[in-house]
Amino acid sequence: MSKADQIRREMPLLAANEGVWEGVYRYYDAVTGELTDEHKSRLICRLPEDGKPSDYHQTNYYFWADGRSETREFPAEYYDHRIWWDNDLIKGWAAAMQPDDQNLSTCLNWKRKGEEDMYLYEMIQVDKEVKNRARTWQWFRNGICFQRTLIDEHFVTRDWQNWTEMGPPA
Repeated sequence: MSKADQIRREMPLLAANEGVWEGVYRYYDAVTGELTDEHKSRLICRLPEDGKPSDYHQTNYYFWADGRSETREFPAEYYDHRIWWDNDLIKGWAAAMQPDDQNLSTCLNWKRKGEEDMYLYEMIQVDKEVKNRARTWQWFRNGICFQRTLIDEHFVTRDWQNWTEMGPPA
């Protein structure tokens, strides 16, 4: 059995998110509630059948209104019923939320490399059709929440293999 098939069997919600997602990231100061950053996004979530370059691979494209853009790659391995990241930017994991009677939630925990006093937890909730999702990041430094990120996304297509649009989402 391939790792992709194992993930589909053991983490069906994560597997249901495979494809192209577009949305908006909004960052807020946790103390003042002030919006500190906002940008559009496109995420390509993949479960490569051959496990190359990794068991799970996510590419995030970010687009700001002023014309800036950024691309980040997040290859990850799968074991112990979790997706595990350990790359130049982050180290952490994703797992199905337990208990979740609706099977609509995923939890992530990660640290940024070089910022060992900082960590965050992410909650991802999807609708029953897995067409819309809301993500919440709680950022902590030295045990104090200093920032929150709210991400609203919609599903574009499952066909990530043939996706060619690289410009900002509409």
